[in-house]
Amino acid sequence: MVKPLKKAVLPVAGLGTRFLPATKALAKEMLPVVDRPLIQYAVDEARAAGIEQFCFVTGRGKTAIVEHFDVAYELEKTLIERGKNKELAELHAQALPPGAIITTRQQVPMGLGHAIWCARSFIGDDPFAILLPDDLMQCEVSCTKQLADAYAETGGNVVAIEEVPMERVNKYGVLDIEKDMGRLVSVKGLVEKPPIDQAPSNLTIIGRYVLMPEVIGHLSKMEKGAGGEVQLTDSMAKLIGTQPFHGVRYEGKRFDCGDKMGFLEAQIAFALKRPELAEGMRGILGKYS
Repeated sequence: MVKPLKKAVLPVAGLGTRFLPATKALAKEMLPVVDRPLIQYAVDEARAAGIEQFCFVTGRGKTAIVEHFDVAYELEKTLIERGKNKELAELHAQALPPGAIITTRQQVPMGLGHAIWCARSFIGDDPFAILLPDDLMQCEVSCTKQLADAYAETGGNVVAIEEVPMERVNKYGVLDIEKDMGRLVSVKGLVEKPPIDQAPSNLTIIGRYVLMPEVIGHLSKMEKGAGGEVQLTDSMAKLIGTQPFHGVRYEGKRFDCGDKMGFLEAQIAFALKRPELAEGMRGILGKYS
């Protein structure tokens, strides 16, 4: 019987320099895709997997992220007075219960592994999910739910994976596969951003993880890896052989919203999924084709 997965860590301390000047005074996680910020999509995805507690690893200038999930009494009062019941219902649907969110600061940008280590008190002895809001997922079944189901089946650590062209493997954490079972692969090794000619495969980790708390012990050593940062992949690799470790070929599509082209594509794809917007969006696209 595996321990229930109820916690998620969302690293949101990045500066978003690729989207300057838009992110000079706005957290990149608050950039909207259609009418919802990236952080909302990530939280909703996690909630669909049964996640109940969230830790935002923040930095300076990120207060709007927490405020987004707070109760806006003045706004709600105005919506009630104006009969904006649909908009009010949408606000209520996104609200999280009291105590569901905590924040911790990553004062120095030392890498993803360091960000996760900053959430160690929140994680405690529990399994936890990690969601990187820059990776916006469009899935019929929540990507985190797909990982949670795999975790319930296999126990141990689970990561979402996808194939990329070999010439791009040096941008990702790459799997060394022990056994390929189709949807699931068992993992015998991980390499962070390997040289193209040394990559063990073209199966790469995207920004969705379910990890066991033992990873914190390895992160605590603060060993620096690729780019001189504390890499999460390096500490995950040390769990292999002591705990089950699997990759999941998730069903759905990922949009890299840390990249301008990926962000623009996401706007189109998510608008086309909305019945009230799809026809208008196709008309707009037709003007520029």
